[in-house]
Amino acid sequence: MAVWLRSLRYAAILLAFTTSAYAESDPIGYVKTHAGAAFVDAGGETLEAFPGLALREGDVIRTGDDGRLGLTLLDNTVMSVGPNAELVVEEYLFRPGEGELGLGVRLLRGTMQFISGVIAKLRPEAVKVRTTTGTIGVRGTRFLVKVED
Repeated sequence: MAVWLRSLRYAAILLAFTTSAYAESDPIGYVKTHAGAAFVDAGGETLEAFPGLALREGDVIRTGDDGRLGLTLLDNTVMSVGPNAELVVEEYLFRPGEGELGLGVRLLRGTMQFISGVIAKLRPEAVKVRTTTGTIGVRGTRFLVKVED
C-alpha cells in the first residue's frame, strides 16, 4: 500500500508541473537514482527527488546528510552527487546536428563524480565544472571533485 501512495504522490507532483511555466522548458536530463534526503529546487519549487524527475537548466540539486543522487543528462553525461552537496546546472546546450554544445555545472559544496558524455567527446572545451575556488576543464574523462565548506 505504501508504494501505491508514494506513486500517487509522485504523479501529483508531475501533474503540478504540467500546469506551471517550468514544465514548458525542455528537460536536459533525469534523476536516475536517489537515496536519503535529496531535493531539486526547480522553477521556484523544492521537490523531493525521485527516479524519473526531469532536470532543467538552472535547477539546483541538493542532498542532506544521508542523501545521494544519480543524474543522467541527455548527452549521457552522468553525475553522482554525494551527501551534503549542492550543485547547479548553469548551462546545458545539446544540439549536435547544429554544432551547438555546452555544459556548465557549479558545485557549491559536497562531492560529485562526473563521467563525461557526448558534449565532452565532441567539444571538450565546451564543458566546465566550476567550484568555489576554480574551474575544471573536462577533456572527455571521469573524475571526482570535492568542495568543502
